[in-house]
Amino acid sequence: MVQGDDVTDRKKKKYNKIIISSILFFCVLLGIYLGTSIYFSNHFYFNSSIDSIDVSCKTVTEAQKQIQLQCKSYTIKLNERGGKTEQIKGYDIGLRHLSNKEIYNLKRKQKPYKWFIALISSKICKMTEKISYNKRLLKKQINRLSCLRSGHIIEPKNPTFKYINGEYKVINGTEGNKVNKNLLYDNVAKAIISGKNILNLEATNCYVQPQYDSHSQKIKDTKRTLDKYVSSKITYILGKDRKIINGVIINKWIKIDEDLNVTFDETKARSYLNSIFSAYNTVGTTRNFVTTSGRTVKVSGGDYGWSINSQREAETAIANIKKGETLTKQPQYAQKALSKGSNDIGNTYVEINIPEQHLWFYKNGSLIAQGDVVTGNVSENHSTPAGVYSVKYKQRNAILKGQGYSSPVSFWMPFNGGIGMHDANWRRVFGGSIYKIKGSHGCVNCPYNLAKKIFYNIDAGTPVICYY
Repeated sequence: MVQGDDVTDRKKKKYNKIIISSILFFCVLLGIYLGTSIYFSNHFYFNSSIDSIDVSCKTVTEAQKQIQLQCKSYTIKLNERGGKTEQIKGYDIGLRHLSNKEIYNLKRKQKPYKWFIALISSKICKMTEKISYNKRLLKKQINRLSCLRSGHIIEPKNPTFKYINGEYKVINGTEGNKVNKNLLYDNVAKAIISGKNILNLEATNCYVQPQYDSHSQKIKDTKRTLDKYVSSKITYILGKDRKIINGVIINKWIKIDEDLNVTFDETKARSYLNSIFSAYNTVGTTRNFVTTSGRTVKVSGGDYGWSINSQREAETAIANIKKGETLTKQPQYAQKALSKGSNDIGNTYVEINIPEQHLWFYKNGSLIAQGDVVTGNVSENHSTPAGVYSVKYKQRNAILKGQGYSSPVSFWMPFNGGIGMHDANWRRVFGGSIYKIKGSHGCVNCPYNLAKKIFYNIDAGTPVICYY
């Protein structure tokens, strides 16, 4: 029985010890809690920050001092391209943090007896977006940055294209270092508000970027278009000669604007085609003409001959190039002569020897008609112009009108504007020196039968050679 009582006593003692230990532990915790509550009655909670400035366990006065110190020493460093750096100091932009009243308000929100909440939540411990600065001063400091000075700016450039060995190569563009001032200002302002000390202009996209880089689809499409154009080949048949237009020439006609639109410089195309066609244009050139007498005379001027239409040919060539075509063709002519080669007059023509006042008409090498004529009046400055012309048309029973005259004729064959060959029934005599004083207004007056013979055997386009 005594042994059972001893066991009960031991259990009671053990229980009492647990109770006492628990009470003591609780009292210690309570003491810690109350002591900490008293401490946080005039100190900020753990993890407290004002605009990223740690004020944990500081009094309001201590926090104020730290904030003031932070304002005075604050500097934001700008990391730029090329390893360059610049900085803006807080005191240069009028930087300041919370007013004392706002700091006290934050402290009052932190109830001393709720200090343990800071260990599990920071919502009540932080205050942000309460920094202020002078916007005018900030803009002034940004405007002073060397990265915005015109002498230091390298403009961004899109990739370009260069014709090399039959195709276009993409030449990489330039990133440059031009800064978007508005974006820079916004990012600096955000960094200051959040208390950051470093701002990377590259990471925050402050730089003006080229519209395209070498991997852009637009660059690839443009290269494909350019390569298609310079793969074209046009071979012109010019008598026995061949003239080739290929990529070596075509690339000089191509223009690419800033938006990578590909166009052609039609003026350059026309100028180049003129340069190769001019040797084959014979209108107005000086010709060595072998007269009926066997004498060779030089005849210049007139409107007869070959004339390639460079304007239309340039337009057509560009259209062919845009399709990437390869073709062989005759050029388009504005005017054609009867024969090709060095003698484009051929063997069908009218020859008029003005000093001799005589006309010959040959057709297919055979003399069809000849006779004396009367040409333009020299004394009245109506001389018949020298040159190689062509019959424009022929007309029966025409009335020729001019200043002070109206003359009906039976056979009218104009070859130089209002100048032409026709019969002149008002004349009885032809040839000699009549033309010097009593000549025509520039026309070639023919005897009736001569004019008739020519009229019924000649066609429009037949060359008429007038020479002195």
